[in-house]
Amino acid sequence: MSDLPESTPAKATFWRTLQAVMWSFAGMRKNSASHEDMARLNPFHIIAVAIGLVMVMVVGLIALVNWVVAQPSTLS
Repeated sequence: MSDLPESTPAKATFWRTLQAVMWSFAGMRKNSASHEDMARLNPFHIIAVAIGLVMVMVVGLIALVNWVVAQPSTLS
């Protein structure tokens, strides 16, 4: 038997935190899923994952721009 009361939600895993942040970036969340995540997820984990994903996105965009600029121009 568990010593935790049934009303206490289980803690979310890193994978669940990553999924929640990625869905939030896309802007597609069900209201019920959002409320469930608010009850389970640690705010500090959400902030850390969000900062990491923003950094990955910025580095990816910089790499994409550098790659496009480095391509030879075919307009001449």
